[in-house]
Amino acid sequence: MRARPRMRLGALVAAAAALTAVLIPPAQAAAHEPRAAPATARESAPRTAVLDGDRLRRTRLRLAHGDPRLARAARDLTARADRWLGQGPWTVVDKPKPAPGGDVHDYLSQAPYWWPTTAPTTDNPWGCPYEQRDGQRNPEVDTGTDRQDVEKVFDSSYDLALAWYYTGKKQYAVKAGQILRTWFLDAATKMNPDLDHAQFIPCKYDGRAIGVIDFSQSYTSVVDAVALLATGAPGWTRGDRAGMGEWNEDFLDWLVHSDFGEQEGAADNNHGTFYDMQVAALAYATGDKDLARRTVLGVRAGRIDAQIAGDGTQPQELARTRSWHYSTFDLVAYTRLAAIGRHVGVDLWRYRGPQGQSLVKAVDYLLPAATGASAWPHPELEFHRFAASDVVRAAADAGDPAARRAVPDLEAPPGGDLWELRPAAEQLDSIAG
Repeated sequence: MRARPRMRLGALVAAAAALTAVLIPPAQAAAHEPRAAPATARESAPRTAVLDGDRLRRTRLRLAHGDPRLARAARDLTARADRWLGQGPWTVVDKPKPAPGGDVHDYLSQAPYWWPTTAPTTDNPWGCPYEQRDGQRNPEVDTGTDRQDVEKVFDSSYDLALAWYYTGKKQYAVKAGQILRTWFLDAATKMNPDLDHAQFIPCKYDGRAIGVIDFSQSYTSVVDAVALLATGAPGWTRGDRAGMGEWNEDFLDWLVHSDFGEQEGAADNNHGTFYDMQVAALAYATGDKDLARRTVLGVRAGRIDAQIAGDGTQPQELARTRSWHYSTFDLVAYTRLAAIGRHVGVDLWRYRGPQGQSLVKAVDYLLPAATGASAWPHPELEFHRFAASDVVRAAADAGDPAARRAVPDLEAPPGGDLWELRPAAEQLDSIAG
């Protein structure tokens, strides 16, 4: 196991900004928007892996000084954080049945697109054998496994940590800490740092390499949430920081050296892209900048050249029944990889492959459908225009002129546009829909 890097504690002032619960006349509204805790230009930036810590610090200063352009996003963020205050914490040990092998601390999820072919009986309680129906989610995967709970852990800790960072309100930090300790750190409730039983198929496989996507699609948000809390969140202790560092080191070791991790890394579609993103983020967060840099550098020939065509299409994703979802989804990983690259001196946005492949072309290919100018010309069971909004914003921030022109015509996702407060792409639509 690698030696843990020393983590630095920023000197943030955790003073809460008062929010009003009454109606405010329009002329006075600006004075009552959510504001950041008192901030100074000398405060240390969070050492986030995907998010730009310096940009977050500047945004926090703008919010503290009442920048009206941030008011709507701040209200939407705190509303999301408030909803998490009454939920959780969640634990991997409370599922009805343990994972194969019997350890309740092992994470368990079920392959979403596999369905029973017969009605369950006493002799065949699962209704085996199972068959695959691409893009059609079997509802039983959301009962009896850890998948839904871990997604709540990812989303809640990220929202709450961001809300604490921008407002200084103690309850957000305390709740985020409770959620993270319960899932990852407390001896009675913590998850083992592996995915040996992710996306199992009843009567067929006890786990599959493809299950790594359960974490790789969103766990980098937890990595950044931990970095935000490390700047001085109340209740988030040195022991908590060390514990999460150890968990991340062990998980990274499993990703890099396990058979499932190696198989997922060899995938030539969004699974491989997200795998690289997760490895790069964890490597950077745990102090292995060399591995982070090598991983991002490998994306150029290994992913962009191989997985994006010269016209900007992503052939492996277009072959799916949810081609719009998967095209935007894959670009979430690419744009987040580009963000990690910024920390280790690799500019993925400027890279051009031998046939003209690039992230810019891949994003630009989405623009007609993303702006509503024309229909998406490929199979899609459930089209949501807003699914592309974050990746277009990422390209615009990176200097893509076509993406910049498209920004005013983007559709805001449900729950509001949080880009200015967390400028890193997320999966905005749901495959469960």
